[in-house]
Amino acid sequence: MAGRRITRGGFSLVELLAVVTILALLAALILPRVSVDNDTAKKKSCNHNRTEINITVEQYYLSNGSWPANDLSDVASDANYFPNGLPTCPFSGAAYRLDPTTHRVIGHNGDSDHSP
Repeated sequence: MAGRRITRGGFSLVELLAVVTILALLAALILPRVSVDNDTAKKKSCNHNRTEINITVEQYYLSNGSWPANDLSDVASDANYFPNGLPTCPFSGAAYRLDPTTHRVIGHNGDSDHSP
């Protein structure tokens, strides 16, 4: 038994470094994509909220003969319009408000304008 060699199972340092490098490359490719998708989802959600609020404002006008308050308190207090509450901006968390002359949601016009 003099020529018998004992081998141990396991990974060498080079193998571990290769695996860590591959995982780091995968993370570098995936993380920016997830971040961009999150911002895109927020933009789409904001646009959807604006559209729903503008439609609701028009419905309120047709039902009541007057426009709701610029802070949307009239619409928010009536559960017939938004039973789960008035949505807020997904970027800033701020409440939406109306332009007093156009009766449309103001702010939120571009990618950088998400503060109502």
